[in-house]
Amino acid sequence: MLLISAISLGLLGTMARPSLLRQRRITPMLVTFALVLIAFVAVLASALAFGGPRDIAPLASVNNPFEKVDFSRVPPAQRYTARDGTPLAWYGYAPAPGATAEGAPVRRVVLVHGSSSRARSLHVLASALAAQGHAVAALDMRGHGESGPRGHVAYIGQLEDDVEDFLNAMPHAGPQTLMGFSAGGGFALRFAGDDRQARFDHYVLLSPFIHQDAPTARPNTGGWAAVGVPRLIALTLLNRAGITQWNHLPVVRFALDDASRAGLTPSYSYNLAMNFRPQLNYASNIRHARGSVCVVVGQDDELFDADRYAELFAQAGKPVPVTLVPGVNHMGLTLDAQAVAAVARHACQANEAIDG
Repeated sequence: MLLISAISLGLLGTMARPSLLRQRRITPMLVTFALVLIAFVAVLASALAFGGPRDIAPLASVNNPFEKVDFSRVPPAQRYTARDGTPLAWYGYAPAPGATAEGAPVRRVVLVHGSSSRARSLHVLASALAAQGHAVAALDMRGHGESGPRGHVAYIGQLEDDVEDFLNAMPHAGPQTLMGFSAGGGFALRFAGDDRQARFDHYVLLSPFIHQDAPTARPNTGGWAAVGVPRLIALTLLNRAGITQWNHLPVVRFALDDASRAGLTPSYSYNLAMNFRPQLNYASNIRHARGSVCVVVGQDDELFDADRYAELFAQAGKPVPVTLVPGVNHMGLTLDAQAVAAVARHACQANEAIDG
């Protein structure tokens, strides 16, 4: 009995020694992992707290042109109710009498403004489109103008839902174009590649923002936007892990002057910045766009490289007509008489080739 006990104790001792050795090796690894994890969390927290967008000097070429615009004939705002119960604003422009051939269907153009902006900024363009015989609906996109708290949306994808809710609330019997300017042009491309793309048969992208790394991009969007890159990266990592509770934090700030801040949107939360643009894989949006798409851009655009749009779409697998309007910069595309006339001419050509 004593012999068996001694043998048993010896065996236990033999088994315990490798276990202790393994434990000694594992413990430093766990400590290292814990330290790395703590450091990662600290960096992440610092990026969230302090990595937001910096202040940016006003960009005169975007702010100043509106000082000469006559907004006295902007129609009164109308409202439709989105699926979450929020009333969202839009502005209707009736087609000019006699501008459309008798019996021909009236095309509706749904207008989407640019970053930081609102529907009123497209008044000159909307008026020109109506004069050409189009029914025009200029939307205050959620987070802008009179559509909810400025600078934020509840979730990424809410803007697409809002456009669909508008179409359902304000049905139109004829064909429809989705026309977006700048960031709104990028959003129009996003919708063109969405599974709801058939709600419009034609998409007109006016000097569209595609992606910060696209061939058309200029540094800091030509001085218009400052991005809080550390916070943006941190939130992207958290979102990939399913953590969205900090998506209300601002990640982009725009170069507005003091006079413009009252009516416009100075910054975007993560949700809004990620939604009011194409998907990060913008080439996928382009490839999946089944409707007619065209691009119109000012030759002298200072925010984007006008000469690269044709190449960008062709490389993504969907060559599209690109019209370059000579002598016109970014804001001029929606305000300059020549540019607005070019845009209005192209608005209805859903099934025709558009000369570049």
